[in-house]
Amino acid sequence: MEAAKRPPFVEGIKADLEDSHINWRVALSFIPIAFFTYLFHESGHWLFGQLTGNEMLISLNNSTPESGYFIRESDALWSAIGGPVFTILQAFIFLVVTEKTKSVYAFSVVFFAFFCRSFSIILGGLSLQDEARIASMLNINEYLLAGIVLWVLFIITWRASRIMNLGWKASGYFTALSTGAMLLVIWTNWLIY
Repeated sequence: MEAAKRPPFVEGIKADLEDSHINWRVALSFIPIAFFTYLFHESGHWLFGQLTGNEMLISLNNSTPESGYFIRESDALWSAIGGPVFTILQAFIFLVVTEKTKSVYAFSVVFFAFFCRSFSIILGGLSLQDEARIASMLNINEYLLAGIVLWVLFIITWRASRIMNLGWKASGYFTALSTGAMLLVIWTNWLIY
């Protein structure tokens, strides 16, 4: 179909995608970005657990002590902290890469880190998330801790979007791509485990 014969909304979407720096390669890149983000987050739990002397197991969406329990209760706290710390670290590292390279792929990694924690905290049930477990062990408000993590990730993502000159419309497209990629990870995790 020629461009002149396309409906106006199709032309609008095409223009929006161009303005958002999204093409089919960027869209497909969300699949490995999603798997990387999940594994990197779980690597934080695994590493912090290992550093406290626990033999840890890791999977796509879980990291637990091999024995089924932590040696000390404080080890569980440190392991829980590792996931959000690694997610924030991922976002920050790729913010720096975005700043240096102006790469939409680096921006996508930043965006997905924010999206992944937001989706999990807001729609996945806060009480099931790392932030709630950490807050419970520290005897602080779970909403406060979740809010801090999301705020830090939001600020990093906002800065990256300013660097890339992306607006709210672009965020909508990146959210749609992130949702699809996240559902693929969840489905894969369900199939494997």
